[in-house]
Amino acid sequence: MRRQKLQSAMEYLMTYGWAILVIAVVLGVLYSLGIFNPSNFAPKAQPGSCQVLRPNGPGTSYDLNLEGECGGELPQYVANFSGRSSISDINNSGMNPTNGTISVWYEGTGSGRQFIWSMGNDGAANDFDLIATGGGSGSVIFYFRVFSDADVQYNTNVKVNPFSPTTFYNVVARWNSSNSLSIYLNGIRISSAANVVYPAFFGCLGKIGGTCNGQGLIADLANVQEYNASLSASEIHDIYSEGIGGAPIRLQNLIAWYPLNGNANDYSGNNNGGMPANVEYAGSWTGSYAPP
Repeated sequence: MRRQKLQSAMEYLMTYGWAILVIAVVLGVLYSLGIFNPSNFAPKAQPGSCQVLRPNGPGTSYDLNLEGECGGELPQYVANFSGRSSISDINNSGMNPTNGTISVWYEGTGSGRQFIWSMGNDGAANDFDLIATGGGSGSVIFYFRVFSDADVQYNTNVKVNPFSPTTFYNVVARWNSSNSLSIYLNGIRISSAANVVYPAFFGCLGKIGGTCNGQGLIADLANVQEYNASLSASEIHDIYSEGIGGAPIRLQNLIAWYPLNGNANDYSGNNNGGMPANVEYAGSWTGSYAPP
């Protein structure tokens, strides 16, 4: 009798153990694909659902308000840059050559040298650039570079390791009147450069993406915010804390806002929209995003 019970127990384990193992493997695969990521089930904001209202017209900095769904809802889309993509001819004449901030949500490998954002003379003198480049062994190096003339440039330079190419990061570049450049990653300063000489001439055209020496940006981007002021460390942390769908802060210093949620429009109220080329918009992106 005891042997029969033992045999029955072994048969039970053999019959259902494999089933349990298969279920565990399937659940593990689904989890790795982000199926159980709560972001997949969160409501998504429609393109243009939040924007800055400037009742006194573009360029004004008083009586400003946000209108629409501006509670940090996840965007429906993010912008995919596939190597030959760009948003060019952005009018940034309101930017400040000695105080400024650029914030972007970035997901990419940084393979080669990739221009995420640039302003001025496009890779030459009188230029500001935010760049990502592969650092090897699963790492990425972020640069924030200023060309003061054709031969002199100043860089932040920081390797992020480990770095996941399938995760969104908030990258912020800041320059200030103390002649310092800084890069923040997910609300924390990770690199800086001091004693920077800013360009005597400051270009007014900007670009998101684009190519340099044949190398184009291959990445997903979202929520690009441009300010003509050097935001404080706490404000930069607030931008990260609001998440990938967060609205801009310090509206009086906001020059341009590109949520990249289905289009390349500027929702800052300043009409600084650029010319998109070969930019696509992905709706299945939330698996690579973890809310702060």
